[in-house]
Amino acid sequence: MSLLSADDLIYGYMNGIFPMADSDGTLYWYSPDPRAVIPLDTYKPAKSLRPVLNKGTFEIRINADFEGVMRGCAAPRPDEENTWISEEIIDAYTELHRLGFAHSVETYVDNQLVGGLYGVAIGAVFFGESMFHTVSNASKVAFHYLIETLRRQKYELLDTQFINDNVRRFGAIEIPKSDYVRLLKRGIAQKARFTDDSVAHLFTSL
Repeated sequence: MSLLSADDLIYGYMNGIFPMADSDGTLYWYSPDPRAVIPLDTYKPAKSLRPVLNKGTFEIRINADFEGVMRGCAAPRPDEENTWISEEIIDAYTELHRLGFAHSVETYVDNQLVGGLYGVAIGAVFFGESMFHTVSNASKVAFHYLIETLRRQKYELLDTQFINDNVRRFGAIEIPKSDYVRLLKRGIAQKARFTDDSVAHLFTSL
């Protein structure tokens, strides 16, 4: 069986499916019904996060250490025994990043990576994959920057795949798979560019 490739990932995302690895490394493709998405027009940062944003506690970088973010997301967590991010997945997504389809939003303190997230961008759709933090609020700030970037760049859909408490706090909702496929097809037919615009413009709407 051939290894997961960047082409496999692009085909999968364009058709509403995505891979995850089992504990033994076996890859499975998923297409949840219902599907979790975060409406871009309704997200608001939590009141408790606003002082952190206004202080500029974290330095934001885009695509500076994509693999580092993936490995941060793959690291063991207290409430999870295994990770679905295998070495095969890291290799494939890193290649997708080199091709310009996968991106990371990173937070730094004293030049050290302390949090971030990564995902895939096709057309005007961003497929959020995972996030991590080693310092409180680091991933929340990265997510806030992601939302601001997607809004500025006129993205239409932010896919978060499965519903859970982590994405609920960012405003995630579930929609029927049929509705998701319709939004997906419309979104990937549009043009949008994921860019690292000036951080100075990020928090003007707080």
